[in-house]
Amino acid sequence: MIKLIALGSIIAYSVNAICLFKQLKSPKNVPFSLVFGWLGAALHTLYIGLLCAQNGGFSFSFSSVASLNVLGVVLVLLLTALSKPVGKLGIVLFPLAALLLAFDVSFHMTPRLLSVHTGGMAVHIVTSVLAFSLLSVAAMQALLLVLQHNQLKKHPPSRFILLLPSLQTMETLLFQMIFAGVLVLSLSLGTGFLFLHDLFAQHLAHKTVLSLLAWGIFLAILIGRKRYGWRGRVAVNWILAGFMLLLLSYFGSKFVLELVLRY
Repeated sequence: MIKLIALGSIIAYSVNAICLFKQLKSPKNVPFSLVFGWLGAALHTLYIGLLCAQNGGFSFSFSSVASLNVLGVVLVLLLTALSKPVGKLGIVLFPLAALLLAFDVSFHMTPRLLSVHTGGMAVHIVTSVLAFSLLSVAAMQALLLVLQHNQLKKHPPSRFILLLPSLQTMETLLFQMIFAGVLVLSLSLGTGFLFLHDLFAQHLAHKTVLSLLAWGIFLAILIGRKRYGWRGRVAVNWILAGFMLLLLSYFGSKFVLELVLRY
């Protein structure tokens, strides 16, 4: 039953990605919609909920954490798309979500449950996932901004680029995402220091240091934007550097320990 729900989510994500791709080829004939994206996210959420009930809690294995985080990114994208022109990022995100969900279903890793459950810990986990989700969408937006800037120099630019809002609108949205991501990441780090016993313990030190470095880079980007007018390639390079540090913080050690060393 749980696997069938996951399969339904994978199919829904894939269908929406195909719809978005078709829109690039014939935008006048294919109405833009994220209905199947919402369906995929709903089934994905149900899958994670049922898996938690089955395991007696959320498993913090690599595949489960990757599945949860990509769901967070999808939800941020879908909610943002209700008022902002970011829906077309689904053409990249939905296949990724389907792939990571399929990975979670296919690889039966040993459940890794939390030994301590507190309200503070729950807040830390939720804000961590939300911060990663917001900054993931910001990183995708930054890559799209570079592509858009390069394509507009060509004659004619690709149809996908012509469907996007103006460079100024895209850039404004990018920094709004980063601002929100920094706020939530600050809350995540703050709750971590308050409610975790020792964030600099051996098994957490690298995650803490990398997260703090990423937080510092994103904060510097916002300050640089405000005081020095940073934009374009300089801002994008720093955004991607901050995101890579955050990605390593969240998944680096888990990937090595669980998939490489089989620990």
